[in-house]
Amino acid sequence: MWQPVTVHPLLKVTATALAGTAVAGAACLAYAAGYEVRAYRLRRFDIPVLAPGSRPLRLLHLSDLHLMPDQNDKVEWVRGLAALEPDLVVSTGDNISHPESVPVAIHAYEPLLALPGVFVFGSNDYFAPVRRNPLRYLTQKDAPRSHTAPRLPTEDLRRAFVAAGWLDLTNARGEIRVDDRRLAFVGVDDPHLGWDRYEDVAGPADRSADLTIGVTHAPYRRVLDAMVADGYRLLLAGHTHGGQVCVPGWGALVTNCDLDTRRAKGVSRWGPSWLHVSAGLGTSPFTPFRFACYPEASLLTLRAPD
Repeated sequence: MWQPVTVHPLLKVTATALAGTAVAGAACLAYAAGYEVRAYRLRRFDIPVLAPGSRPLRLLHLSDLHLMPDQNDKVEWVRGLAALEPDLVVSTGDNISHPESVPVAIHAYEPLLALPGVFVFGSNDYFAPVRRNPLRYLTQKDAPRSHTAPRLPTEDLRRAFVAAGWLDLTNARGEIRVDDRRLAFVGVDDPHLGWDRYEDVAGPADRSADLTIGVTHAPYRRVLDAMVADGYRLLLAGHTHGGQVCVPGWGALVTNCDLDTRRAKGVSRWGPSWLHVSAGLGTSPFTPFRFACYPEASLLTLRAPD
């Protein structure tokens, strides 16, 4: 004869909690992949890095577009940034994620290429992303990128940027004039690949310049420390995606390099210098979601101290 089964109240509570957690997790994933990853934002910062009495200078910092051939909404959003009329554009790499993305990236940058600009590349400008367990991003906080992934047409993108007059800072120094002011730069190839060769460009920054700027894709401490020691007073980087999946009220869990999570995005001090890390505009095509970390570009108003 059939007998009713008695379920302990604790099991009922546990089952309800698990079901609720699963529903909440599915809702968060749907939000992260369906909305936030395409909710592009412009962040604005004032940085008092210029000499007293200097008039402000507006710098547009772009990073980590990770463009795929079909991302028309991102392309149009980036093109629209030209309406901000920045004085200078800095790109800190990871522009593409597909062999056919170079023309897409050039189209996205086209209105900005008419402005003064500098750039470095990141690992995803050299190598196509590969499918991997996303949990590795959380557990391997400082794992260098593999050099065995398929190569991308990096040099086509480099030629387009250089032809437009942008300064290539791949393990290089240089200067440009912006608004009748002389800006001195140093940059490195991607430290996440281990391709940075700062020793080739080391030396005191030109203190007669109106501003000294260090540029890198991945903000590894060894590079930031070396740039600051040489006298570069504004440091710009990307790579971290701001943590990409963050905890509301807490922030990033990882930075994918040896930078501490408090500096995963935004402006902070690095010794006597200022550091801005962009959370970037994209993701790997194999992890197309963001949570509590909107995709972004940054407009930095550089000014004299109060």
